[in-house]
Amino acid sequence: MTNLKSKISRTRLATALSILLALGACGLPRSGPTTSEILAGSVENGGQTNIVYVDDRVARAARVETPLGFSRAFLNAGTLSVDRIRPGDLLTVTIWENVENGLLAAPGTSSTLLKDIQVDQLGNIFVPYAGVVRASGRTPEELRLDLTRLLERQTPDPQIEVRRQAGEAAVVDVVGGVNKQGVYSLSAANRRLTSMLAVAGGVAIDPAGTRITVQRGNESGSIWLQDLFANPANDINLRAHDRIIVEKDQRYFTVLGASSGQTRVDFLSKEPSVVDALSAVKGLNGSVADPRGIFVFRIEPAEIANAVLQTTEFTTPQRMAYVIDLTKEESIFTAQAFQIRDRDTVYVTEAPFVSWSRVLNTVAGTVNTLDSIATIAGKL
Repeated sequence: MTNLKSKISRTRLATALSILLALGACGLPRSGPTTSEILAGSVENGGQTNIVYVDDRVARAARVETPLGFSRAFLNAGTLSVDRIRPGDLLTVTIWENVENGLLAAPGTSSTLLKDIQVDQLGNIFVPYAGVVRASGRTPEELRLDLTRLLERQTPDPQIEVRRQAGEAAVVDVVGGVNKQGVYSLSAANRRLTSMLAVAGGVAIDPAGTRITVQRGNESGSIWLQDLFANPANDINLRAHDRIIVEKDQRYFTVLGASSGQTRVDFLSKEPSVVDALSAVKGLNGSVADPRGIFVFRIEPAEIANAVLQTTEFTTPQRMAYVIDLTKEESIFTAQAFQIRDRDTVYVTEAPFVSWSRVLNTVAGTVNTLDSIATIAGKL
């Protein structure tokens, strides 16, 4: 029996050593590459990735402004006289006459209602006893005066009212992330962008990541909702047949590795930073994360890569791995300054001790199994 125990002890030692060698060769399951493995793939080591440690200069050089705004054509468009009558509009004309047997009024009445008179494609309407009258391009008041002049030849001192309902020639489409999508008539109350959004029930998605696009003929312009409200100059005048599109920001980044959450994250602000990216997934996993190894992977255009690496040799896009060491005194400020861009991958490495901890736990598990075998053997 003693020989059996001795044999098992030797077996335990040999097995433990074998496991250590095997684990060293093939590794255990983990969240991704270690810092040393990433650095081994750098250009300096014969790889294809440029490894860059982030400081204030690098943060500035890698920054790309993504402003949105309307062109001068949109900003300089004057206030539209929405009261001007256009082809397709519907007009209601009410005529009061000062005689008992009026020219147009029915017996026993003094007024005549001519409802839903549509302005034809030539811009004209027909009114009995006035004939074909030009309406397009005039205000309701101007048309009223003209009809009064024409009808007073037939009936003394007529009193006339003209009301306009905008037709298809003076409408705006509002689609996307609003509470009431639809086609809305332009009026004096909603001829500006913010007013039309209000008519459409307001924005129904998170304002922090909302983009407003106005399409006008072959032109289009976009602006962040926050900038629209921050600067009154961006509250442009609308035109007939404008199309307003309210949409969520389509940009995103991905967080992987030893963070508290591995996921794809939609942009919640115009220009998020590394700090924003980590806070979006509730920070680092304090049990396993290596705060010295926060990587941001992206493909940089040649001009940005040249600026970051202070060279002029690149003419094609470059693979970049930006490293942020959160253990340094200024690291939080650096992480706040370094901009996250569309489709970036933020990767948090594991602390070196984590791999050894896994190895030791695996070895301990194997040794415990051998102890159980020895115990059973001793009882036989």
